Order: sequence, then structure tokens, then C-alpha cells
Amino acid sequence: MLVEKIRRQGIRIALSLSVLAFFLIDLVWIDLPFIDQMENLAYDARVVVTTKSEPDDRIVIVDIDERSLTAEGRWPWPRDKIASLVEQLFEKYQVAVVAFDVVFAEADDSSGLLVLDRLAKGELAAVKPFQDKLAELRTSLDYDRIFAETIGRYPVVLGYYFNPPRPDGEAEKIGALPPPTLIAGTFAGRKVAFRQAAGYGANLDILQKNAAAAGHFLPSTDGDGIVRRVPLLYEYDGAYYEALSLAVARVALHIDQVTPRFAPVPWGAKRDYSGLEWLAIGNRSIPVDERVQTLIPYRGGQGSFPYVAATDVLHGTVDPGMLDGRIVLVGTTAPGLLDLRSTPVQNVYPGVEIHANLIAGIIDGKMKEKPAYTLGAEFIILTIVGLILALVLPFQSPLMATVVTVVVLIGSIAINQAVWSYGNLVLPIASGVMMIGLMFLLNMSYGYFIETRGKRQLTSLFGQYVPPELVDEMSRDPEAYSLEADSRELTVLFSDVRGFTTISEGLNPKELAELMNHFLTPMTHVIHENRGTIDKYMGDAIMAFWGAPLEDPDHARHALESGMQMLARIDEINTEFAKRSWPEIHIGVGINTGAMSVGNMGSEFRMAYTVMGDAVNLGSRLEGLTKTYGVSIIVSETTRAAVPDYAYRELDRVRVKGKDEPVAIFEPLGPAGAVSKPLADELKLYRQALKYYRSQQWDMAELQFLNLGKSSASPALYDMYVGRISHFREHPPGEDWDGVFTHKTK
Repeated sequence: MLVEKIRRQGIRIALSLSVLAFFLIDLVWIDLPFIDQMENLAYDARVVVTTKSEPDDRIVIVDIDERSLTAEGRWPWPRDKIASLVEQLFEKYQVAVVAFDVVFAEADDSSGLLVLDRLAKGELAAVKPFQDKLAELRTSLDYDRIFAETIGRYPVVLGYYFNPPRPDGEAEKIGALPPPTLIAGTFAGRKVAFRQAAGYGANLDILQKNAAAAGHFLPSTDGDGIVRRVPLLYEYDGAYYEALSLAVARVALHIDQVTPRFAPVPWGAKRDYSGLEWLAIGNRSIPVDERVQTLIPYRGGQGSFPYVAATDVLHGTVDPGMLDGRIVLVGTTAPGLLDLRSTPVQNVYPGVEIHANLIAGIIDGKMKEKPAYTLGAEFIILTIVGLILALVLPFQSPLMATVVTVVVLIGSIAINQAVWSYGNLVLPIASGVMMIGLMFLLNMSYGYFIETRGKRQLTSLFGQYVPPELVDEMSRDPEAYSLEADSRELTVLFSDVRGFTTISEGLNPKELAELMNHFLTPMTHVIHENRGTIDKYMGDAIMAFWGAPLEDPDHARHALESGMQMLARIDEINTEFAKRSWPEIHIGVGINTGAMSVGNMGSEFRMAYTVMGDAVNLGSRLEGLTKTYGVSIIVSETTRAAVPDYAYRELDRVRVKGKDEPVAIFEPLGPAGAVSKPLADELKLYRQALKYYRSQQWDMAELQFLNLGKSSASPALYDMYVGRISHFREHPPGEDWDGVFTHKTK
């Protein structure tokens, strides 16, 4: 009877939870940030899983890259050069359309025409030969007109941007907008939540009048900083203006008009549903959301479309087969020109390639769609999942409950993925997964929620790893801590005694044990004082980590401060050792921050609460590299990024044994404000030497390192680079060398 009563109570709680979820998510339409975040992550995962491996050569990106800037001069280039670029693309390479992911908002005065005009109106006003010559040259010096006349001969699409409304109501209006795509009144009587613009940065009027079309190039950035959508229409002053990708697709398809298409109001739609579901160009319908945004059909990471350097186009060295009949987007991947975005497929992604993905999707008619009726689908999913789990799980054993939950979860994900792949529909998945997880947790935990684990149990679990004061802190919320394996971002520290074999050979076993106790005890105190967890002692080595079991948002800082304090404490230890006639000891410290698996791991014979993963291995490798670089402590680039207010010396960019990806390594020097002027001057010279070294200017680099070695109190690092330069002179690394040194040993 008691068991049945507990089960019935569990069913009632589970059904109540389901009903609550229905009302929160479906009926009341409350936006839950956590669900939105999960949905975004699920969307990104599906995008990554379904990316294609082969590039789409129908659209080519003419890249104003670093090489082009070096060859042709810094941006902006003179407009006559850009006119030559356009003419070269159409006349030599026979491209179909050219679009610019840049804006030409200001007049070009690089020809000197403005200066000549001032002279003509001033001190040279009476000099007739000058006036005659200026009149003769004016046409050839008016670069804006040259550019305008050039684009007027070809199908060229210009780009511009809108400025959102500002609190003070002021917004710049620069240049000339194109004619609106849809006029005011098109959506009269419908509550369409267009993105509003208060100002704009557009092209010169003479350029706009000669362009075939123009579109805005502003993608939408979600709350997590990821670009997943592009607004196809922006509203400004009551009229509606199309996106650059939409304008390019129209010109490429020879279509003049954009037509809004509306759907009947479906069951379950939000109260302010406008009915606008698509924008049509010809026989192609582009799905849009309530803000008239469309999902970007990412093909893959950077390089999903061919790139050619702008300078190669100007000089005619590009294979004509790459460009013949193609749609060309002129944009930039140069970091200094700030057109890089964070996307589901890549953290740093060229903005121009976003437009390429969208143009390809519009032309193919393969766009992901998230119509209003997906809210009804979400309701059905939650209803089915909630009923199945609420009625089945309370009657199952823990093992069978787990099996049922996994089957339901896999089934839900499989159906969602099939609809994504074959129907191009984006159905919600996060709420269903959360429902499954909540129902499973409810079933597993019911009957135990009134029990507490207490400080004694926590001490038995974690007391051997963390100090007692942290166990006290953990006991305030004991259910939050577990030995079960988990993956999270942590920071790991390795330290090792230099020359320990030699030290041990000079002491008898009793003295050696006493020495190690006097060494390890203060080192452990330092780690505990900084909220660290001792993983293990490995002879003379220490392994510790931060961020588990107790959450620590500043785990990287605490690990770095521990490493610095350990080095400082060594001086005190050596003073005591000298009094006992023991040998001096010196340590190397390696620190890395990254994703690690943490939990109780081992075998059926022995378990230990430890961390594992590539990030842990890298921390160990960094400790080993301290001897190579003649320093006492090395941290990775991720640790440096997590503690930006410290001063660092970049030691190298390396590939450590066991890892293919290069990593930058640094020597922390202390708080940034505490660096002395002589050391700051030394670092400045050292950075210049590194620049010479990485650009393979061996003579300049060697001279700098030799001079640094003579003046520095710690020349080991500079001597190492001198030796490495000698090796590279005999064995050049190649023109494509990326400055990374590969270490073959641990």
C-alpha cells in the first residue's frame, strides 16, 4: 500500500509538472531565457551536424585580405582602383553580378582634386594655363564619377547599414538610400514587428543612382552573441528596405519585385501573430519569423565558398574558370577591417560569407523554416512526453526507468532531426529534452528529497581532497556535490622539483621523507588557501585543480596566484633547508585552463576524485616545458585570457607532444601595475625579437636575442632562441611556417 501510495503521489507530481510546463511554455507564451539558450545550442548543434564538406563555387568572394592590403595599400582604396576591380571582373572574368559588402559613404579625395580646386579658386585663380590643365584633368581625377560610371554599366549591388534608434533620438543619416523595396502602407492593419531604423550609413548619391540595387548588410545577433538570422526587411520612415543578400539574389535571378505572403492564423499562435510567413521573389518563397528575419542556411565553416584575393583580380592572375558566370561578393577577412562574426559553425567567421550562405539558400529555395504552428507542435511534444513518462516511470526499476527515458529521448531527437533534414522545419527540442530530464530526475529522486547527506558524508567524500573550511562551505548545500563524472571548465596545476633524483641520492630514506614533508606541507597550504583541490602527490610532484568539486568562477586566477605564491614560498623553504644542511630545491609550475572531465574515476579496486582530458595533459606538458624555456612557471593562452590583469611574457607558440593544435604559452610576471620599467623595456625589445623570429628574419632576431641575453639577469630563454635560430638556418622551416615550434618530447 505504501509503495502504491508513493507511486500515485509521484504520478500526480509528474502530471502537475507537465501541466505547469504546458502553461509556461505554450499557453501563456512566457519567454524563459534558459529554454531559449538551450534551444539556441540545440539549433547550433543541428547546423554543425548537417554542414556540407564541398564548397559552393556558384558564389565567389573577392577578398580584401591582408595580402591585398599589403599589395595595394591600406583601406579605403581610391575609387578608380575599385572601378578597375569592377571592370576587370565583368570584362575579363565575365562574372554575373558583383555586390559590395562595404559602404562608400564619403567622397574620395585621394586624387587631389579638392586641393587643386582650392588652388584654382585661390592663389592660382588668375593662372590660365593652370585653369586649362585642371579642366582637362578634372574628368580623370574625379574618382567617384569614374566609379559611378563603371558600376552603371554592369549589374552591381551596393551595401549599406542602418542605425537603430538611440535613447536621445539622434541618429546619423549619411549618404543616399536606395528606393524602398516595399512602400509605406504595404502592411497596413497587420502588427509586423519589423526591425526599426532611425538612421543609416549609405553610399554617395552618385553611386547609388548608378547601382542596379542596394541592400543593408546587418545580421541579427542573438543574446549569446551568435549570428543565426538576417532581417530581410528593415523599416525606416514607414518604408521597407531589403537585405543585401535578397537584393543580390533578385538581381542574379532577374526579378524586380519582392512580394509578402501571408498565412492563416494557426491554432496555438501568439496573440500578436501577423500572418507574415514568407517573402517571395519569383517562384521562390523565403520563410521569415515574426521580426521578418530568416535563418541563415550555413553550408559550413569559413571556406564554404571560394575566395580570391582582390589584388589577384586587379592584376589578372586569377583562373578565369573560377569566376566565369559567378556571383561575386566583395568583402574582407582582414581582422583590422572588423567584419568578423561569431556563428554556429565558427567563432570567428567573415561577415561576407554570411551573405554568400544566404544568397545560395535563396537561389536553391532550401531555407530552414520556423512557422508559427511550431508552438502547437511544441505543445503536442510536451503532452506526449509528459504523459508517457508520468504514467510509466513511477512503476519501473531505476534501470528500466533509465532505459525508457533514453528511448524516449532518442526518439524525440530522431524525429526532430528527420523533420529538420527532410522537411526543412525547425521544431523546438529544448523544452522536450528538459521535460524528459525533469521527469527522469523527479522519478529518480522521489522518496529521497527529504533526506540530506550532511557534513559527515561530504567529509567522507571530499575531505581527502579539499580543506576542512571548504567542506564546511559545501555542507550548506550538500546535494549540489557529487563524485559522479562531469565535464566543465577547470584550471589544473602541475609542479615538479627540479633535479629530484640528484637530491634524493644525497639523503638517506628518513631524511628524504622529512624533506618531502617539509616541502609538500607548505605547498599544500598555498593550494588550500586559494580554494584548490589536491588531486594527487606523485613523488616530488603535485597535481591540483580549481573549480571542482566547489564551483569557483575565478578558478584560473586562484590557480595562477597559487603558482606564484608557491614559487615565493620556495625561497622561505630553502632558507629553512639551509639551516638543516639540506640541498636547495627549485620547482617548475605548469597551469592550464580548459574543459576537463572531473569525478570519481579508476577501477573496481581503487577510485580517485580526479580530472582527465586534453586540457589536463597540456598542463602537465607546460610544467615540463619550464626547463626548456628557463623559467619557473608557464601558463597557457586560455589561463592568460581568464586573468587579463596580470603581466605576461609570451614565451612561444608550440605544439606539445600529443596535440596537433598549436598553443601560445606565457610566463606570468605579476600584476600588470607592478612591472618595473627595466622589465617593461626588456619585454618591448623581446616582443620585437619574436616578431623578427616569426617572420624568419634570422639575423635581426639573433642580434636582438644576443643583446637581450647579455643584459638580462635570466638569459636562458634568449639563449634558447639563439640556438633555435642556428638550427633553422641549416634546416629552414619553409615559407608557410606559422611560427609554431613542435616539441617532440614531454
